Amino acid sequence: MAMLGKRRPPRPASGHSGLARQPSGNGAPAKSSVVTDADAPLVIERLAHDGRGVAHHPVGKTVFVDRALPGEQVDVAVHVTRKRFDEAHVKTLVTRSPQRVEPPCAHFGHCGGCDLQHLALDAQRAHKREVVSELMARQGLRLETVETISGQSEHYRRRARLGVKVDGQGAVRLGFRAANSHRLVDIDQCHVLVPSLQSLIAPLKQLLTELEAPRSVGHIELLATAQATVVLVRQLKEQPQDGLRWQAFADQQGVRLGTWLGRESPSLHWYGAAPALEERFSLSALGVSAAQAADELVLQFAPGDFLQVNAEVNQKMVAQVVAWLSPAPGMQLLDLFAGMGNFSVPLAAAGARVHAVEGSATMVERLAANATRNRLSVGAQQADLNDAATVKALLREHSAEAIVLDPPRSGAEAVCQALGRQKVAKIAYVSCDPATLARDAAHLVHAGYRVKHVAVADMFLHTAHMETLMLFEYAG
Repeated sequence: MAMLGKRRPPRPASGHSGLARQPSGNGAPAKSSVVTDADAPLVIERLAHDGRGVAHHPVGKTVFVDRALPGEQVDVAVHVTRKRFDEAHVKTLVTRSPQRVEPPCAHFGHCGGCDLQHLALDAQRAHKREVVSELMARQGLRLETVETISGQSEHYRRRARLGVKVDGQGAVRLGFRAANSHRLVDIDQCHVLVPSLQSLIAPLKQLLTELEAPRSVGHIELLATAQATVVLVRQLKEQPQDGLRWQAFADQQGVRLGTWLGRESPSLHWYGAAPALEERFSLSALGVSAAQAADELVLQFAPGDFLQVNAEVNQKMVAQVVAWLSPAPGMQLLDLFAGMGNFSVPLAAAGARVHAVEGSATMVERLAANATRNRLSVGAQQADLNDAATVKALLREHSAEAIVLDPPRSGAEAVCQALGRQKVAKIAYVSCDPATLARDAAHLVHAGYRVKHVAVADMFLHTAHMETLMLFEYAG
């Protein structure tokens, strides 16, 4: 253990090579991971929900083709064969879609993120709207119009986690995982990072090569706020000499530095005073009349708390919910899965009487503190919102005129089933998984609610991921 994290002498290559067996992404074992060429060019018919092109072999078998677009004719190589479908990648692009663009990032196709960079932004957003409409249609729900909420900049990502790997020869890699793989892709840039984080990649990589114990670094978290740029280093154990190098790096780059130390239950140590991490909302941008001296709400959070990666789109998303609910002074409102108060605090500032419920005790404390900090009265309660009995009791106790739902990917099925018996006038549902949203929307519609508005928030440019907002009204 004395050499934990230290540099090791380089070892000779083994000479062994071969195609690694890669997971397919859907959890089922692949029958084959040997790359084979398809017999003839395929025509891409549409995009799957995850952004891959969909084609069919002449015999009818479905083929999912990485980085292929509708209308294109492609020669493919099949890299995974299954009973009902194959997975392939483009070997030769025979005909090109007019929606195909040059990917802005040099690491496209290697790094596992931003896998829609080859598709024009307008087409990406159209695809996301189509995914939501199709998933709703599968539940028997027809959407008239799906709007889009988007930001102005492609350099949007204010939070990222970079993996660190030191190979047997002592070479340091810093970057993200390859798609469906544990392999780390070494990067020298990231197109979607905000500029203050993008500028740290090269000096971080240089610093890692100078550390005495680079193997003690597991990953590096980057966070940009309006007040500070933060670097958080995950380390197995403290390395005093390297700590001095990290401190010099922080001073030189003008960043706030913290270290997570330990294996099982790491503790956070700051170099200097802990920074105040804040999410700020402009009340005027939210359409809220400022009843306080400052036209601003301040929500504090801590490392490890959930924070949307796209600050601009998050603000627009909150503004949309406020506009949909348009709370009159004193409106009784329940915010379920409330987090640190992303919706609770702005809605309280707009005049609603908010009772917020969250599963994490830590986040309940954070939410209550944020309400107090902004001189607002918000009830904050911890409860398991996946427990049907708990949800029923909450709805009986708090006679709400409106409800906000912002659940994790698993959705809010217990709440939506309970709302079939306990009616409220308006429900604003914010979802990070359109499939579970469609399931829950069906529960609400079958119970007498109608879909009033739908919007896709393009929170994650160049990816198939999205946030979806729906407003339901009880039809009686």
